[in-house]
Amino acid sequence: MLPDLHLHTSRCGHATGDMEEYIAMARYRGLKHIGFADHVPMYWLPPGQRDPELAMNEEELPRYVESIRKLKQSCSALTIYLGIECDYIPGYENHLGVLLSRYPFDYVLGSVHYLDGWGFDNPDLVEEYIRRDIDELYRQYFQLVQQAARTGLFDAIAHPDLIKKFGYRARIDLQELYEETARAFAEGGVCVEVNTAGLRVPAGEIYPSLDFLKLCRRYHVPVTVGSDAHQPHLVAYGWDQARQWLQAAGYREVVVFKERARETIPL
Repeated sequence: MLPDLHLHTSRCGHATGDMEEYIAMARYRGLKHIGFADHVPMYWLPPGQRDPELAMNEEELPRYVESIRKLKQSCSALTIYLGIECDYIPGYENHLGVLLSRYPFDYVLGSVHYLDGWGFDNPDLVEEYIRRDIDELYRQYFQLVQQAARTGLFDAIAHPDLIKKFGYRARIDLQELYEETARAFAEGGVCVEVNTAGLRVPAGEIYPSLDFLKLCRRYHVPVTVGSDAHQPHLVAYGWDQARQWLQAAGYREVVVFKERARETIPL
């Protein structure tokens, strides 16, 4: 079974279930490797402006780390990794770097959820799409993804074409943006994440698109896999499709992480 390195829990404020429930589902589905990657505190905002429904607070972070450390020691049925998902916010790279340096993460997922402060993947804010130039949105989004890949802060870039989430598609040919982004991943030394959450939203497609993933393969960008589960029953969601996506792109192995170092698992 493919490893699932993108699991959220109730700590992030918009998911349900505790870690033990996710572990039980992973065992039921035959997984051998899982990683928790709850949302890092909103480090770019003053404490009073942080939304507890979008990410854990700073006081919760050490408890999150300690919980996974204990589970690593007590669970012999599968390997558990300590991950974290971090929004990339330009201008706050040093803030994030200092925060990450305090904890022994196995891996760090970088992601882009905000464009000029707009949470474009938030269903409560989806009407903003009709007020924007969709082609410019795609350009802006992928430029930020490329910047994130080059920061050296992240081990993998999560759901790297998340901008398609609500089914708003660019009119322009995206091949050039895909290639620029795949090249940035290679230059930045990050992995690309195959994320099956796209199957559960209007996009109706795994993140990233197959064309994008094929370019990542061409540039020898390693790949990770995640369900982005926000409920225990979604662990390993769409795993058959994920395997097919990986194979169609030419991948023969996927990556897991231990203490920020990569280890490979054959498909």
